[in-house]
Amino acid sequence: MRKYVAFDLETTGLSPESDQIIEIGAVKIQDGKITGKYNCILYPEIPVSDFIVELTGISREMLAKGIPLQQGVEGFLRFSEGFPVLGHNLNFDYSFMKTAAKAMQRPFEKEGVDTLAAARKLLRGLKNKKLETLCAHYDYVNQAAHRAYDDALATAVVFEQMKKEFPGEEEAFQPKPLQYRVRKERPITEKQKRYLKDLKKYHTIKDAINIDQMTQREASKEIDRIILRYGVMKR
Repeated sequence: MRKYVAFDLETTGLSPESDQIIEIGAVKIQDGKITGKYNCILYPEIPVSDFIVELTGISREMLAKGIPLQQGVEGFLRFSEGFPVLGHNLNFDYSFMKTAAKAMQRPFEKEGVDTLAAARKLLRGLKNKKLETLCAHYDYVNQAAHRAYDDALATAVVFEQMKKEFPGEEEAFQPKPLQYRVRKERPITEKQKRYLKDLKKYHTIKDAINIDQMTQREASKEIDRIILRYGVMKR
């Protein structure tokens, strides 16, 4: 794989259906050289735990200034168009991006290489196959681990070094079709409808959102967003 986009995401949690992307980082590589960069922080529509803030180093002030999810995802889709992708534990990031893209009625069908899978095949002597362990193996200092762009760049560096160390293992470095089936959206429940309507009435929120047409995931995010911004209803 001579040209590709290495990418990494920071998210609010582990579920593509109920959690959200909060940072996208990507680097475009052609013949071992960087030819493009993409990085953005996304405004969270759901609460972000203290654990995630501490893990990533993305402060709440930075999140508050983030761009909308749709803008960030569409920018990445344009950036990566026509390129296979690279990632460490790639299916995690792919599942989030494909779920977000589908919610916007955009396709995200890709071929790619997972450096975690490649390391498990080729670097069996290492104590583990974490990205930080692979960086140490190749004497590369990741300046800001758990930040999307820096991890994407580190993944690209590790991939290029693995290709040099194992020149006879071309098969491990060839992109393959990525598989992730986005779960079918379920309509909003009656309980969610009542609670969301009560929340909007309590906080006197007037907008054009059609609650009856929302999905369960959309309703859950909207409830979390309102509570995060305005607080819960007091009994």
